Amino acid sequence: MGFASPSWLVLIGLLAVLFLLDLVVFQRGGEQEISFRRAAFLSLFWLAIALGFAGVVWLQKGGGAAGEYVAGYLIERSLSIDNVFVFALLMTAFAVPRGIQMRLLFWGVVMAIVMRAGFIAAGAALLDAAHWVLYVFGAFLVATAVKLLRHQGTEVHPERNPVVRLVGRIVPTVNDFRGTKVFTREAGRRVATPMLAALVAVATTDLVFALDSIPAIFAVTQDTYIVFASNAFAVLGLVPLYFLLAGSIDRFRHLDTGLALVLAFVGAKMLLSDVWHVPIWLSLTVIVVIIAVAILTSLSGQSSRR
Repeated sequence: MGFASPSWLVLIGLLAVLFLLDLVVFQRGGEQEISFRRAAFLSLFWLAIALGFAGVVWLQKGGGAAGEYVAGYLIERSLSIDNVFVFALLMTAFAVPRGIQMRLLFWGVVMAIVMRAGFIAAGAALLDAAHWVLYVFGAFLVATAVKLLRHQGTEVHPERNPVVRLVGRIVPTVNDFRGTKVFTREAGRRVATPMLAALVAVATTDLVFALDSIPAIFAVTQDTYIVFASNAFAVLGLVPLYFLLAGSIDRFRHLDTGLALVLAFVGAKMLLSDVWHVPIWLSLTVIVVIIAVAILTSLSGQSSRR
């Protein structure tokens, strides 16, 4: 993946600075609730940073690569909205106090980006080794879209997560949260708090969702730098997006349909890649229109019922 190249060093350095900014400035105090207004501001801030990075890609790789980055980011960002709703269900399932949810999600996102990097490297290696894997990814995305259309609504059962169950068996855990502490001392021994299981659940759930989103972006580009950058910036803005949308899950009843159509589109694009190369501008237009229509019809449906 060429992590020592100047472009990679710029990306990794920028992400490190942004995560430090988030941790030290935006999450100052550790245990706090985030207001709707602050969540909206931070969501717009991370959106501006992510889109602004397209300029960096333009300078490094040219306009075509910048267009691929924006298209990839829009795909990852739209699919990450589903993650937000699942995270809300996880918070309820683990009874996470609202004051520590921001810190929990932050570290869950950090773990998710690290795991996604490995997943992206594996996907790129598969595509380099055999071009036909692109068709496998495409068929998988179309099948996922059909499954999503048939099954509206998301169910989360963290107790069935094999990684969470393994952690619970290996690491002694107390029953109650101790602020933002992951480990604490109880009766003279070091034990975990429920924060550890919740962190593992958030990170592994995000990785499961990446099984859809990462193959989807390979339909836009096979440049691992662009794939990772679009993933990292999309996931980076998940925390404020969660606080912005978590209380409005029921209002976006058409969103699953929109996300399914996005997956179906990129899957079809993969399957037809040797027959017709879909222009980046067309990909951008289709993705934006689908998500916009899904959101607007959801909101208008809510207004008509009032």
